[in-house]
Amino acid sequence: MASRDQWVTIGGLFFSLLCLCGWTTAQISYSISEEVDKGTAVGNLAKDLNLSVQQLLSTGLRINSATKKRHFDVNLESGILYVSERIDREELCPNVLKCSLNLEAALSNPRRLHQIEVVINDINDNAPVFNQEITTLDMSEYSFLGERLPIPLAHDADIGANSVKTYKLHPNEYFVLDVQNNGDSVSAELLLQKALDREKQAVVDLTLIAVDGGRPPKSGTTQIKINVLDVNDNSPSFSKSLYKVQVVENADIGTALLRLSATDLDDGVNGQLTYSFAETGRFNPDDSFALNENTGEITVKGDIDYEATQAYEIRVQVRDKGVPPRLAHSKVLVEVIDVNDNAPEIIVSSLMSPVKEGAEVGTAVAMVMVTDKDGGKNGQTECKIVGSVPFILKFNYKKYYSLLVDGPLDREATSQYLVTLTATDEGSPPQSTTYVITIQVSDVNDNPPQFMEPVINVYVKENSPVGTTIHTLMTTDADLLENGKASYHLIDSHFKTTHTASMININSESGHIVSLQSFDFEKLKTFQFKAQATDSGVPPLSSNVTVNVFILDENDNSPNILPPYSEHGSVNSESIPYSAEAGYFVAKIRAVDADSGYNALLSYHLSEPKGNNNLFRIGTSTGEIRTKRRMSDNDLKSHPFKTFFLTRLCIGPTIGDLFGALLCF
Repeated sequence: MASRDQWVTIGGLFFSLLCLCGWTTAQISYSISEEVDKGTAVGNLAKDLNLSVQQLLSTGLRINSATKKRHFDVNLESGILYVSERIDREELCPNVLKCSLNLEAALSNPRRLHQIEVVINDINDNAPVFNQEITTLDMSEYSFLGERLPIPLAHDADIGANSVKTYKLHPNEYFVLDVQNNGDSVSAELLLQKALDREKQAVVDLTLIAVDGGRPPKSGTTQIKINVLDVNDNSPSFSKSLYKVQVVENADIGTALLRLSATDLDDGVNGQLTYSFAETGRFNPDDSFALNENTGEITVKGDIDYEATQAYEIRVQVRDKGVPPRLAHSKVLVEVIDVNDNAPEIIVSSLMSPVKEGAEVGTAVAMVMVTDKDGGKNGQTECKIVGSVPFILKFNYKKYYSLLVDGPLDREATSQYLVTLTATDEGSPPQSTTYVITIQVSDVNDNPPQFMEPVINVYVKENSPVGTTIHTLMTTDADLLENGKASYHLIDSHFKTTHTASMININSESGHIVSLQSFDFEKLKTFQFKAQATDSGVPPLSSNVTVNVFILDENDNSPNILPPYSEHGSVNSESIPYSAEAGYFVAKIRAVDADSGYNALLSYHLSEPKGNNNLFRIGTSTGEIRTKRRMSDNDLKSHPFKTFFLTRLCIGPTIGDLFGALLCF
């Protein structure tokens, strides 16, 4: 799949199951060369995730990267992870031996999260470069055979085998090149093989070539001009070929590191020495250190940061004041001692907020990465949750944690959690960082509508007009929005031979119970039905309530007199003896009323014409007609046994219903 010189290597694949519930996390590793063409396949992600091509679209697979550029993407039709942006290892990982990009493959159905490490392999796309096109060196004509001169060093942005591996010198009659390779770095010196004669040749022009280890190799050149000078015939000599010293990072400016020591056998100005830094490629010692040219003391001049550089290799030189001057070279290795000057950094990714209430224990909420720029124990960290929340931080792999649900979530109790994370390193004294994650809890339909009471008693007057609202159903629901919006329905039931639905209707939105007929207490005194409230959640939840409807009696019926005095306006005759005593029983009037309660309580009364001398009385509650006194002669006008006529008997309740019966005696 690679083009031109570019090549792709697909690394070994390994999985490590990191989380067994909620988000499942695993590690996948690939490798690929820098500068490959866009669209170059990195690996079959679908195969490595044990997914069929048909499953890719339904899983919601996406690739997340911590870099600004999206260097990789996945083809959802084939499952191939491919290169989507130009990859320049030198831009991504300058001065780093191993370069890798960390990706996240997030699947939402089912929930899984895979860590993907893509190792970026270096290719030989950079040639060695010298800082100067021409370097001028001085050398005495009295220099001994075998005397050495340092050469300028080239630097190569590539690493490993593709970095500078050797130096070559175009053939000349005076110098050969002595290359030293200690495995980690390569240097070279010019070695004089023929005595110089300034009068014969005052300047020696050399071409120096730096060659890297790429296949094919790349090279860079520089010109060296050697001025042949007279006569200082003793060179200075350092006491050591390599000086080693340690310095604590963040050391104060002016902190003394060491004092160089060199000697020269010459006398006078030819033996007077000055010290200086030698050019060493891209690193300029003057940025961080100061060298006293007279004493050879090296002190701290700039910021010393362990996280930027763990060690400095400084090339120093000593020069006498002879004419021409002579030089000697040595190396100073400065090891930087780390101090705990960096607090841990917490990075939260793949945050799933809101989280549904009722989420199972172990559900993944977020991925947490903790880093510390310090080294050793100063860079070893531990991350914890502060306080009591229904979440737990589970260590996964290296510096990765999973934030998981660890207890029941109930939105109705708590709708938002502020989860405080604290990362602490093992330095002395330790440093810590706090990070607050805001997690919203989303509502699920876990509460049915609740009626105010389990049984509702409704009272409605008989003869109420059709369409009367006899009651309004009301519920409460702890859920939100549609999950808490109730609609009301009638659960129809038979009352004797009548469907409840034919008597009442329930407005589904307002809960109004409306009559569909006018009720008659004398025919129907009560009926019962069940109403149901259902919310709009998915799936919906509902609850029922029993409604008892009681019809209230109205005084809409007149009393009726029972036989033998039932016929309205009829004349009935009763005979009583003339000698009847006071209290003599004459007749008993009986009446009934179809109404109930107070509407059916009756009292009896007589309405006697004037001049009747008030001979009879009637029991208001019994209806019995009796004489009030004995008869007198004055009572009998035309019959030996005087007959008394009751012209009309009015019977009715105290509230005014009247019905009459006529009795004649």
